[in-house]
Amino acid sequence: MNMTPKPDTQPQYDRAFDALLQALRAGKLRSGTYFSMPNLVEELGFPIAAIREATKRAEQQSLLKILPKRGITVMDAGPEFTRHCMDMRATLDKEGARRLLARGPVQGLDPLRDSHQQMLTRAQQNMTPLLPPQAITVDLSLHDALAAGLENPLLVQCYTENRNRIAVIQNSRPLLQDRIVPAMREHLSIIAALQAGDTQKTIAAIDLHLVQTLRWWGL
Repeated sequence: MNMTPKPDTQPQYDRAFDALLQALRAGKLRSGTYFSMPNLVEELGFPIAAIREATKRAEQQSLLKILPKRGITVMDAGPEFTRHCMDMRATLDKEGARRLLARGPVQGLDPLRDSHQQMLTRAQQNMTPLLPPQAITVDLSLHDALAAGLENPLLVQCYTENRNRIAVIQNSRPLLQDRIVPAMREHLSIIAALQAGDTQKTIAAIDLHLVQTLRWWGL
């Protein structure tokens, strides 16, 4: 049997872009910070040509701004831009929910409900530093499920790009432990409305989640 590993056929600039996204999501490249191209080469471990292509793609998604002959600044997660990103997510969530419900009973909600209930219980009983990042993973699982309901690759791409922007925002506006309990309850209300097949209640629950999130952030 030939055990020789297959060569990585993904273009280098694609891998550089993936590394850039990961650094943004992980908070290594934080909102409003400046990086020279040599800084990015060192941080991401790719040649400058691949980094340039990666930053061009990231700029097209409003994740950063290229400063000609200098470097880049990571997107500014200010109040107005944050509101726009969260409004976009809620809009796509609601359309995804409408389409899911229009196709009949929504499948796969029990595991979502259970994971949210478990996180709610853990947050009520024992707050630890590990909970916020784990809660974000649970939180995203519902938004991802609603986006999948769109069944339109162009809309899903819009959601994915916006999801990356929200990751940068969340690194500048961390999910505090006190927010986990109400956030999980808001998500459980959305899930309950989906399980009941009630479009109006689902839309209202998504709108409430948006309002409460912005209010928590002082927006």
